[in-house]
Amino acid sequence: QVQLVESGGGLVQAGGSLRLSCAASGSIFSIKAMAWYRQARGKQRELVARISSGGSTNYADSVKGRFTISRDNAKNTVYLQMNILKPEDTAVYYCAAEGLTYSRGSSYYNNDFWGQGTQVTVSS
Repeated sequence: QVQLVESGGGLVQAGGSLRLSCAASGSIFSIKAMAWYRQARGKQRELVARISSGGSTNYADSVKGRFTISRDNAKNTVYLQMNILKPEDTAVYYCAAEGLTYSRGSSYYNNDFWGQGTQVTVSS
Protein backbone atom coordinates (compact mmCIF):
# COMPACT_ATOMS: atom_id res chain seq x y z
CA GLN A 1 0.00 0.00 0.00
CA VAL A 2 1.53 3.29 -1.09
CA GLN A 3 1.02 6.29 1.17
CA LEU A 4 2.11 9.91 1.08
CA VAL A 5 2.37 11.66 4.41
CA GLU A 6 2.85 15.41 4.60
CA SER A 7 4.07 17.53 7.49
CA GLY A 8 5.18 21.08 8.21
CA GLY A 9 2.10 23.19 7.65
CA GLY A 10 0.90 25.78 10.11
CA LEU A 11 0.27 29.44 10.82
CA VAL A 12 2.91 32.05 10.03
CA GLN A 13 3.04 35.81 9.68
CA ALA A 14 3.56 37.44 6.31
CA GLY A 15 7.23 37.50 5.43
CA GLY A 16 7.91 34.33 7.37
CA SER A 17 8.99 30.86 6.26
CA LEU A 18 7.73 27.31 6.43
CA ARG A 19 9.12 24.02 5.20
CA LEU A 20 6.80 21.26 4.04
CA SER A 21 7.84 17.63 3.82
CA CYS A 22 6.19 14.67 2.12
CA ALA A 23 7.36 11.10 2.44
CA ALA A 24 6.13 8.31 0.20
CA SER A 25 6.13 4.81 1.66
CA GLY A 26 5.30 1.34 0.43
CA SER A 27 6.76 -1.06 -2.12
CA ILE A 28 7.97 1.73 -4.38
CA PHE A 29 10.20 1.01 -7.32
CA SER A 30 10.48 4.50 -8.77
CA ILE A 31 8.77 7.90 -8.90
CA LYS A 32 8.88 9.93 -12.11
CA ALA A 33 8.12 13.30 -10.52
CA MET A 34 7.03 14.74 -7.21
CA ALA A 35 5.09 17.92 -6.87
CA TRP A 36 3.28 20.30 -4.57
CA TYR A 37 -0.15 21.63 -5.39
CA ARG A 38 -2.34 23.99 -3.41
CA GLN A 39 -5.99 24.79 -3.20
CA ALA A 40 -7.26 27.98 -1.65
CA ARG A 41 -10.84 28.22 -0.46
CA GLY A 42 -13.17 28.69 -3.38
CA LYS A 43 -10.44 28.19 -5.97
CA GLN A 44 -9.21 25.34 -8.12
CA ARG A 45 -6.20 23.28 -7.20
CA GLU A 46 -3.04 24.65 -8.82
CA LEU A 47 0.48 23.42 -9.33
CA VAL A 48 3.00 25.14 -7.09
CA ALA A 49 6.21 23.29 -7.99
CA ARG A 50 7.35 20.04 -9.55
CA ILE A 51 10.66 18.19 -9.51
CA SER A 52 11.63 15.27 -11.73
CA SER A 53 13.64 12.26 -10.68
CA GLY A 54 16.63 13.89 -12.35
CA GLY A 55 16.21 17.13 -10.43
CA SER A 56 14.61 19.37 -13.06
CA THR A 57 12.21 21.83 -11.50
CA ASN A 58 9.40 24.11 -12.53
CA TYR A 59 7.44 26.63 -10.49
CA ALA A 60 4.26 28.62 -10.68
CA ASP A 61 5.05 32.23 -11.55
CA SER A 62 3.51 33.38 -8.27
CA VAL A 63 6.11 31.54 -6.18
CA LYS A 64 9.27 31.87 -8.28
CA GLY A 65 12.14 33.27 -6.24
CA ARG A 66 10.36 32.55 -2.96
CA PHE A 67 9.75 28.78 -2.91
CA THR A 68 12.25 25.99 -3.48
CA ILE A 69 11.37 22.37 -4.13
CA SER A 70 13.89 19.63 -3.45
CA ARG A 71 13.87 15.87 -3.32
CA ASP A 72 15.65 12.98 -1.67
CA ASN A 73 15.23 10.05 -4.04
CA ALA A 74 16.70 7.56 -1.59
CA LYS A 75 14.01 8.47 0.95
CA ASN A 76 11.20 9.06 -1.58
CA THR A 77 10.73 12.42 0.08
CA VAL A 78 10.02 15.85 -1.36
CA TYR A 79 10.37 19.18 0.39
CA LEU A 80 9.01 22.65 -0.22
CA GLN A 81 10.88 25.53 1.37
CA MET A 82 8.60 28.54 1.41
CA ASN A 83 10.09 31.95 2.13
CA ILE A 84 8.69 35.48 2.12
CA LEU A 85 5.22 34.07 2.56
CA LYS A 86 2.25 36.20 1.61
CA PRO A 87 -1.40 36.03 2.71
CA GLU A 88 -2.29 34.87 -0.80
CA ASP A 89 -0.19 31.75 -0.20
CA THR A 90 -2.82 30.60 2.29
CA ALA A 91 -4.18 27.26 1.10
CA VAL A 92 -4.22 23.55 1.68
CA TYR A 93 -1.02 22.18 0.20
CA TYR A 94 -1.03 18.71 -1.33
CA CYS A 95 1.90 16.52 -2.17
CA ALA A 96 1.74 14.39 -5.32
CA ALA A 97 3.84 11.52 -6.57
CA GLU A 98 3.43 11.30 -10.33
CA GLY A 99 4.24 8.20 -12.32
CA LEU A 100 4.91 6.12 -9.23
CA THR A 101 5.80 2.52 -9.97
CA TYR A 102 5.14 0.04 -7.18
CA SER A 103 4.97 -3.69 -6.72
CA ARG A 104 2.14 -5.81 -5.44
CA GLY A 105 2.99 -9.46 -5.29
CA SER A 106 4.86 -10.34 -8.47
CA SER A 107 3.36 -7.50 -10.52
CA TYR A 108 4.26 -3.84 -11.03
CA TYR A 109 1.82 -0.99 -11.36
CA ASN A 110 2.08 2.69 -12.17
CA ASN A 111 -0.18 5.43 -10.85
CA ASP A 112 -0.33 8.90 -9.35
CA PHE A 113 -0.75 9.28 -5.60
CA TRP A 114 -1.75 12.20 -3.39
CA GLY A 115 -1.16 13.16 0.19
CA GLN A 116 -3.96 14.16 2.55
CA GLY A 117 -3.10 17.84 2.48
CA THR A 118 -1.66 20.23 5.05
CA GLN A 119 -2.99 23.68 5.87
CA VAL A 120 -0.76 26.71 5.43
CA THR A 121 -2.14 29.97 6.77
CA VAL A 122 -0.30 33.27 6.33
CA SER A 123 -1.56 36.17 8.40
CA SER A 124 -1.13 39.79 7.36
